[in-house]
Amino acid sequence: MLDKNSESQVHVAAIEEPVKGTSIAFGLERLGLIAVKAPIMSCIVLVALMIAALFGIERIKIDDSLSQLFRSNSKDYKQYEAVTKRFPATEFDVLVVVEGKTLLARENLEKLRDMVTDLQLVDGVRGLVSLFSARQAPEPGKLPAALFPSELPEGAAYDKFAETVKANEIIRGKLLSEDGTLALIVLSLEPNIVASNDLTKAVGDIRKIMAEDLAGSGLNAQLSGVPVMQLEIRNAVKRDGLTYNILGILAGCIIAIIFFRKISFMVVAAFPPIIAILLALGGLGWANFNLNMFLNVMTPLIMVISFSDSMQLTFAARDRLIAGQDKYTAFKNAVLVVGPACVLTHGTAGISFIALQFSDSELIRKFGEAGLAATIIALIAVLSLVPVFGVLFVRNEKVMAVKFQGADAGVQALRNFCYWIAVRMVGRPGLFSLIAVLVVASMGYVYANLQPRYRLADQVPDKRQAVEASSRLDAKLTGANPVDVLIEFPKGASLYAPDTLKTIADVHSMVETAAGVGNVWSLETLRRWLAEKAGSNDVATLKEYVSVIPEHLVRRFISADQDAVVVSGRVPDIDSSALLPVVNKLDKGLDKVRSEHPGYEIAVTGLSVIAARNSSNMIEKLNRGLTVEFLLVAVFIGLAFRSVVVMFSCILPGIFPVVASGTVLAIMGEGLQFASVVALTVSFGLGLSATIHFLNRLRLERKPGVSAELAVERATVLVGPALILTTVVLACGLVVTVFSDLPSLRLFGWLSAFSMIAALVADLFILRPTSMFLINLSEKLRGTARQAKPAE
Repeated sequence: MLDKNSESQVHVAAIEEPVKGTSIAFGLERLGLIAVKAPIMSCIVLVALMIAALFGIERIKIDDSLSQLFRSNSKDYKQYEAVTKRFPATEFDVLVVVEGKTLLARENLEKLRDMVTDLQLVDGVRGLVSLFSARQAPEPGKLPAALFPSELPEGAAYDKFAETVKANEIIRGKLLSEDGTLALIVLSLEPNIVASNDLTKAVGDIRKIMAEDLAGSGLNAQLSGVPVMQLEIRNAVKRDGLTYNILGILAGCIIAIIFFRKISFMVVAAFPPIIAILLALGGLGWANFNLNMFLNVMTPLIMVISFSDSMQLTFAARDRLIAGQDKYTAFKNAVLVVGPACVLTHGTAGISFIALQFSDSELIRKFGEAGLAATIIALIAVLSLVPVFGVLFVRNEKVMAVKFQGADAGVQALRNFCYWIAVRMVGRPGLFSLIAVLVVASMGYVYANLQPRYRLADQVPDKRQAVEASSRLDAKLTGANPVDVLIEFPKGASLYAPDTLKTIADVHSMVETAAGVGNVWSLETLRRWLAEKAGSNDVATLKEYVSVIPEHLVRRFISADQDAVVVSGRVPDIDSSALLPVVNKLDKGLDKVRSEHPGYEIAVTGLSVIAARNSSNMIEKLNRGLTVEFLLVAVFIGLAFRSVVVMFSCILPGIFPVVASGTVLAIMGEGLQFASVVALTVSFGLGLSATIHFLNRLRLERKPGVSAELAVERATVLVGPALILTTVVLACGLVVTVFSDLPSLRLFGWLSAFSMIAALVADLFILRPTSMFLINLSEKLRGTARQAKPAE
């Protein structure tokens, strides 16, 4: 056993450097020694790269599309994409939701009409639909008059008029709630406005008009719709990026200065990760990556990846300086001893990102590509810059060595803690290993029963108006999310052919009677209105009315070539697992229409439909990829260490953070979302950092004459303090995402931070006893084999 009062001597006086030719990273760690040979020149090159990176960051654009998660080469997505191009209304609609118990009061209705008039004058608005767009029953040979007269009636006449408005077939349940307390106004924006920075001004102007025109009315007005959601995502991504950078960097610097107590060591430990962030983001910018809700977490992830190894290298060099080595030798040997483990930790993180390439989502695949590139950049930056900064910034190492040999309370306290754990874990390895197996197995069962979850609201900032406004539409107007049924005509078929109109009518009837779908609009809506109010069923009248309707309204339901139409309904924003039965039932019901009208292609589409059909399979596929990743990483580490014992040793501590996080999700009543399964996939690779650094140190401590127990204790004391500190920094770097307005990023952040803490727990309380148990078992098996050989 180690002498409890001699941890410092164990760590700094008995330092032995690795034997040449035994690198578990096949010598790749020596890349870090290239720059230190010419530190001044290396810094000049670094400055040039940082300047180039700044220009690269300026090139990064934000992908705020709500469909980005489902962007793929699948038939469903291609069809959805084609529909949005031919019928682009939804992509450019701003939904103004006005609500209040006195909505239909005369003075409030006047204010509402003034607001609608002013909204039409906003730059970028190409059209508007509201309850004031409704018309009275048409007279023969005349266009129908507006439902709302220029001067509203008063007294009892107004009360009667209000009831007429509430009963109007065109707006009831579509633009005005049944109880007359909520009105929906649909503003169609110019496509070029939505795609540019002018969207901010347009939405700002809309909000200003809403506030001014409805002042004193007691009505509540909010905005929703795809452009508003995109703008809120865009703003949240920008804000989050700044937050992550500042808080993540501050966390690393503060913790480094507290424990190292020297500015120079803080620079050595914290600046390489900061520079790695700059270089990685710049590289992504030059590679034309777009910033999105997942790629936005790249900053804390790079911090996580690089700070862990930066801290390990700095600790190792610091101990060698305290032992009396000069700074060049200390940092060189730190790279040779700890560098191989750094290469492996980045390798496992890289495998995690490679695993994301098996996703059907282009967004997640891009995130994986960006993560892999950032991992490579971070590895080179940390291996190169830690020794360079160490040689340049560390001063008076002999004075420092004398000072810290006698007073190193913070680090010494961590060593005492690690020693206390190590002694107990190696005392009864079999028992603790059995407990670990049972705990991981039970948590694994809970994890296996987690169900996929997806809601559009989870991808949109929930601390802004859009989600709240959408929830009011869900409550009063059957929903804000469109479900479209695309009808494509046979070649040569006319829009106004009897069979075409009959097909549209049948589809419309099927959609409006489908459970869970409401607010249905199509060309059939106009036909029914003309038949009921004007008593006209002839095609000529229908053509006339279509010709006088504004173009932006016609394009909502009829393609420019008049070879396809859309029947559009609305559904509430519910979990995809609840929406899928609604979509499937509707699609199956349309089979009857398809059989009665052969040649007409009828397909159910829309973002809600794509999400309902694909989210569950995509999440399950990612989850299966995580299972495969367990095996790949274990084999990878085993091959690197050239040890079966190491391969089996890393399995339980690698799985524990994942199943523990899944158990927490189950306790909270949550399922597996895109953000959570991606967080677990990445965190698994990152969490193995502690395991790899311990196993690397254990390999070096396993020398002739040193028992397995003593080797485990020494390895724990040597690497434990750095592991604990880095885990704290990693968790801080990831948990800053809880400040995000995006629910998916908040989930990603806290779950990743929790899994990092769980990885430390697994490293201290599972890896030690299982390693000890497997080493003992291996030695017994080899001993039996040696004894059996002479008897053969």
